[in-house]
Amino acid sequence: MKAGLAFLVLGYVLSQFYRAFLAVLAPVLGVEIGAGAEDLARASGLWFAAFAIMQIPVGWALDTIGPRVTAAALFGLCGAGGAAVFALAQGPGAIQTAMVLIGIGCSPVLMASYYIFARVYSPAVFATLAGVTVGVSSLGNIASALPMAKAIEAFGWRETVWALAGMTVAVAIAMALLVRDPAKPDGEPKGSLLDVLRIPGLWLILPMMFVCYAPAAGIRGLWIAPYMTDVYGAALAQIGTVTLIMGLAMAAGNLAYAPLDRLFGTRKRVVLAGNLAVVLCCLVLWVFPAGSYWTAVMLLTAIGLFGATYPMVIAHGRSFLPPHLTGRGVSLLNLFGMGGAGVMQFASGPYFAWLSTDAPPADAFGTLFGVFGLVVLLGCLPYLLAQDRTD
Repeated sequence: MKAGLAFLVLGYVLSQFYRAFLAVLAPVLGVEIGAGAEDLARASGLWFAAFAIMQIPVGWALDTIGPRVTAAALFGLCGAGGAAVFALAQGPGAIQTAMVLIGIGCSPVLMASYYIFARVYSPAVFATLAGVTVGVSSLGNIASALPMAKAIEAFGWRETVWALAGMTVAVAIAMALLVRDPAKPDGEPKGSLLDVLRIPGLWLILPMMFVCYAPAAGIRGLWIAPYMTDVYGAALAQIGTVTLIMGLAMAAGNLAYAPLDRLFGTRKRVVLAGNLAVVLCCLVLWVFPAGSYWTAVMLLTAIGLFGATYPMVIAHGRSFLPPHLTGRGVSLLNLFGMGGAGVMQFASGPYFAWLSTDAPPADAFGTLFGVFGLVVLLGCLPYLLAQDRTD
């Protein structure tokens, strides 16, 4: 079980990499195949949309087929296949197709791990295991920053993506060989997604789930590069450094949040505090979009650090789920989390293009970041009424 979990985590490392590597690839894709900021915003949004939509069939497959076949098949066929399409791309349309395939391929990996945690380990440690998994997997987020920039400079972007496709195939094969499906008790009741939706405790958590990941995912995965380039004149190496710093902050945040529910005896207040800190940072960037370079870096870093509440919100929602609905329930929560990030990616591209018609780059980026903060604030309002629950 531990060896299989290790490769599921490694698969999620690659998932984190794929969702964030467009930020570093943006300059070279613009020059070589004409993919502009709006094209890449759409491609990033399609990754999240495909990932989110797949949570419904993935939840069914986890409860019915099990995590081994579900994760290995999708990750190997669609994840590696999408990376190959990306490496062969000649225009923005191929990049968008590739991101859809990669999103489908990555969709079961984290939920397969969470399914095993919920089935095999004590409920009291679920939030810790979930947070540590995402924290360790944030190595992919980190690798997609400065190391990715160095690889592009040394080998070229197509060669680098081909190498990623090969790694994806290798990890999928290891999943098929090493992941073990948890045993199900005899006579366990069956359920459906409708049964999950009938759980009233989830309804006030889902809005928080929808918004909590959007700022960190959107800014780190897409907007940080054009912001630093257009406002501060950053070169590729500087972009790699700033994205690396933000990625490290996201990893540290996931690890730091992991034990806080047991330390403070609450999940709800931990989640609220973190997301309100994100709101504050986004609003400061809105008011001072062209402040000092290092002030901007610090605020982006804080968004990555405090915005890492994703596993804690899933743990909060999972605490309302009976065992036989674990797969469908955590996948529904993940659908909202990735779906919210995807919606914001889709919307941010044309919205920024509209802002840019009448405003200088700094003001356009500031308004965009401010809207990210307001969206998170809206998600916090219903969450104030949610029932706090720890295991």
